[in-house]
Amino acid sequence: MSDLIDDPVPGGNAPEFTVSELSGAVKRVIEGEFGRVRVRGEVGRVFKARSGHLYFDIKDDRNVLASVTWKGQVPLLTQLPEEGMEVVASGQLTTFGSQSKYQLTVDDLRPAGVGALMAMLEKRKKQLESEGLFAPERKRPLPYLPEVIGVVTSPSGAVIRDILHRLRERFPRKVLVWPVAVQGKDCAPQVARAIRGFNALTPGGAVPRPDLIIVARGGGSIEDLWGFNEEIVARAAAESAIPLISAVGHETDTTLIDYVSDRRAPTPTAAAELAVPVRAELLGWVQGQGARMTGATGRMLVQRGQRLRDLGRALPRPEGLLAPARQ
Repeated sequence: MSDLIDDPVPGGNAPEFTVSELSGAVKRVIEGEFGRVRVRGEVGRVFKARSGHLYFDIKDDRNVLASVTWKGQVPLLTQLPEEGMEVVASGQLTTFGSQSKYQLTVDDLRPAGVGALMAMLEKRKKQLESEGLFAPERKRPLPYLPEVIGVVTSPSGAVIRDILHRLRERFPRKVLVWPVAVQGKDCAPQVARAIRGFNALTPGGAVPRPDLIIVARGGGSIEDLWGFNEEIVARAAAESAIPLISAVGHETDTTLIDYVSDRRAPTPTAAAELAVPVRAELLGWVQGQGARMTGATGRMLVQRGQRLRDLGRALPRPEGLLAPARQ
């Protein structure tokens, strides 16, 4: 009797799915259950396809999560993945039934705290230093009195006002301002473009080419200043044929651009002080040099006159020379 009730074949009454039906059911469960997720882990391998899509792994000590950022999403990332970086990735879990795989489509990627940022900064510093970009011998002297100064900063705010005010106080010069974002995802590409843009200007052209560049920003957290730690900014500063002063943050703030610039200023105001001398002091020095030159010339004339008089007294008188001729 029990044989008629019990299922002789385990699972014999289970519903039967096609492969596509089962893949679709799994897709609905995973994507419906999790929706948008945030995942913390370490970036593994990173691969940018020719199509522009970005493929990378996020892993911990036991598992690996395949991740992708599509071409159109890449410019929107505040931080590009780098191998070894500790990150928090946000996105949508998606499945590929044709391959029995799932992955995270990442549309937001951020370093996992200050510690991760500092570790990444140290890694970049070592890389650029090994290439010789921090070497003292490659740093150029600043022009003593530049005719034109290019300033890369935000067009609004206290920084540009402080620089212009201090330049007017010390020695008024022509100033070209290249407006940029000084924090956020647009900061690094805009700052690098500005440095290269100033270098690309033709000397004597309609827009004068600066003799000196100042890259400036006020103080902030390491996250606020991070755009000036990006490799693209450091390399643009290192490539600049125009001498460059970095003035990012306050005195205690240090960013990657500081190591490759020709001079580092502790504040934007100090950058203006490095850029030009004090006009009144320079005029006083010139006047002092003129007075010294006038005094030296007068003393030289007096000495020459005295020597001529002494020479005249030493020479024999004309009548003494004519006496033998008369005889």
